[in-house]
Amino acid sequence: MTTKSSAAAARATVHGYPRQGPARELKKAIEGYWKGRVGADTLRSTAAGLRRANWHELADAGIGEVPTGDFSFYDHVLDATVMVGAIPERHRSAVEADALDGYFAMARGTQDVAPLEMTKWFDTNYHYLVPESGPGTVFTADSTKQVAELKEALALGLQARPVLVGPVTYLLLAKPAPGVAADFEPLTLLDRLLPVYAEVLADLREAGAEWVQLDEPALAQDRTPAELNAAGRAYRDLGALTDRPKMLVASYFDRLGEALPVLAGAPVEGLALDFTERAAANLDALAAVGGLPGKRLVAGVVNGRNIWVDDLEKSLATLGTLLGLADRVDVAASCSLLHVPVDTALERDIEPQILRWLAFARQKTAEIATLARGLTQGTDTISAQLAANRADLASRTTSALTRDPAVRARTASVTAADARRAQPYTERAAAQRGSLDLPLLPTTTIGSFPQTAELRTARAGLRAGRIDAAAYEERVRAEIQEVIAFQEKAGLDVLVHGEPERNNMVQYFAEQLTGYLATQHGWVQSYGTRYVRPPILAGDISRPEPMAVRWTTYAQSLTGRPVKGMLTGPVTMLAWSFVRDDQPLADTARQVALALRDEVNDLEAAGTSVIQVDEPALRETLPLRAADHAAYLAWATESFRLTTSGVRPDTQVHTHMCYAEFGDIVRAIDELDADVISLEAARSHMQVARELAAHGYPREAGPGVYDIHSPRVPGAGEAAALLRKGLEAIPAERLWVNPDCGLKTRGWPETRASLENLVAAARTVRAELSAS
Repeated sequence: MTTKSSAAAARATVHGYPRQGPARELKKAIEGYWKGRVGADTLRSTAAGLRRANWHELADAGIGEVPTGDFSFYDHVLDATVMVGAIPERHRSAVEADALDGYFAMARGTQDVAPLEMTKWFDTNYHYLVPESGPGTVFTADSTKQVAELKEALALGLQARPVLVGPVTYLLLAKPAPGVAADFEPLTLLDRLLPVYAEVLADLREAGAEWVQLDEPALAQDRTPAELNAAGRAYRDLGALTDRPKMLVASYFDRLGEALPVLAGAPVEGLALDFTERAAANLDALAAVGGLPGKRLVAGVVNGRNIWVDDLEKSLATLGTLLGLADRVDVAASCSLLHVPVDTALERDIEPQILRWLAFARQKTAEIATLARGLTQGTDTISAQLAANRADLASRTTSALTRDPAVRARTASVTAADARRAQPYTERAAAQRGSLDLPLLPTTTIGSFPQTAELRTARAGLRAGRIDAAAYEERVRAEIQEVIAFQEKAGLDVLVHGEPERNNMVQYFAEQLTGYLATQHGWVQSYGTRYVRPPILAGDISRPEPMAVRWTTYAQSLTGRPVKGMLTGPVTMLAWSFVRDDQPLADTARQVALALRDEVNDLEAAGTSVIQVDEPALRETLPLRAADHAAYLAWATESFRLTTSGVRPDTQVHTHMCYAEFGDIVRAIDELDADVISLEAARSHMQVARELAAHGYPREAGPGVYDIHSPRVPGAGEAAALLRKGLEAIPAERLWVNPDCGLKTRGWPETRASLENLVAAARTVRAELSAS
């Protein structure tokens, strides 16, 4: 049987594509520019070459309309800040002196000027630079980048669609600038911002744009009536413009809910909606509002956030239903393909029978093109692809890799008592004070230290066979010795071994757990030039042998001060992996938690008195809709407690979180029942400390006083000032002093200076407290 569209021929398109290049060419060029080895012209030429290659690759795959403007040197939200002229005053002179250097200064800061705050892009592991605004903010249009990249694509003979962050989402992501009242609402600036968008739209039309996409993912979150009214007003006003391209308003990551009728009724020519599992309610909601008569619908049926092959027949069924709900239905991924690696063909170490289950960006574009062809020309024209897809899906379903009866039996036997410490916090705190004997305002770091050139060379040599395992381990021992010696000399109280043996905080453990797969080239952008290789969680999880005990106990043998055992928590192991989609996340989290529980218990048995289980992804994985929060937080907090609740009362359990909005999950942070939590706070000026205090958080906390995502070295006075702010919210007997995050991405000179200043700040404030 064949199905065939009676509407206009479906066009295949995408919202965005990975920026880095197949060999991370963009990362290398940008970091070369920062170090003075690459000139600005060379950097721009490299970027232009990558854009051309991406567009040609998309067109060759059958993508009939390519995106422009999604490419970025650092972050697309920062690009939007430049486009609307919302440059913070402290960076304005640098931007005016040199636009490129000023752009990077906003992202990274300088020794004298702080960068923009950075946080997670909705519930992904991508980080964006938070726009700043206030009552005095003046917007001015600068469409230089957007126009130039559109012209590049058009010059290649391609159908191109510029992609912009929409005005409502831009303001909803913004925060009050430093010095502005905390209750200032950036959305009140909408009427000032819309004329700037109107000017940008006119510029793009003049440059040849037929369509422009305006991304409004913030509308997939719960929104107040006032915010929904603002969205309606924004697109009523922009829609009324005569000098503009056709507008495609896009939203993704979840169901649109009450925002859908607002956008469906707006005078815009099209909507792009997510129809994958987490946003499946959009289909019925679209039918309930009468569809989009006379308008274009870009249907996101291929999941842009996972790496599993699409169920093509299921997607075709969804597309068939949508045909009656819009004048034209085009086919796309659910969101930008920024969130997946480039190409499975680069992977040589994954078995072919498993590789067939996977689809990275290049494979997803092929799926999209196949669906568009099947929708337009009939399923007979893609029968071979459908047959192959059915075989791929069946191969995964029947694979022995995906199910381990022993793991499932152990998981099923877990009781509520297994996920609770045997003693309340007050008893544990007394036992820990007696055994650890730490000073007031104890100092520590988050875990990782800079990975030196010698270490990276040794790791590459091991992979290439130039050195053996013994030589590599000798290098690791030398690194640990240096890290311990420095921390003792600097005066830190609770030490770490520096994690030189670890390539990544998730990948390192994933490679030692059954059920995980590792990639060699599966790089995904986290922020700026920071790329990660998320492992693939494909089957049931267990731990064959200890993972962190050996190097932790070696580090402890070098010092009399406590050395933290460092682990990555179960929620983060899921969030920063590509996770199986064939069972509930809660079941997978419990499997990971039990494997980590074994590691925690082994660390304690080996003499480790402080164990840190990092959960930086707890907030980012929070569902976008409040109605879904309770179910998620129940299994997420339970999995952490299941990991950590098997230890003695005098073993101190730490956790760590960074670069997220913590106010939404303070109650969940409490539910973790960790003895100590360290959190990012430097860029947000101790906001999280105030949030913990407002909740009445009863345990110890270390809001960060050193922003490690900037190369600048904070002075001892600056760190002390932040520490005093922390003391306004958290009593001294429960306050720790630490950086925001791990130090892997920093260099040794700035790390030494910053940590020495951190210790000096703690000593200064201790002296002030003792004198008061």
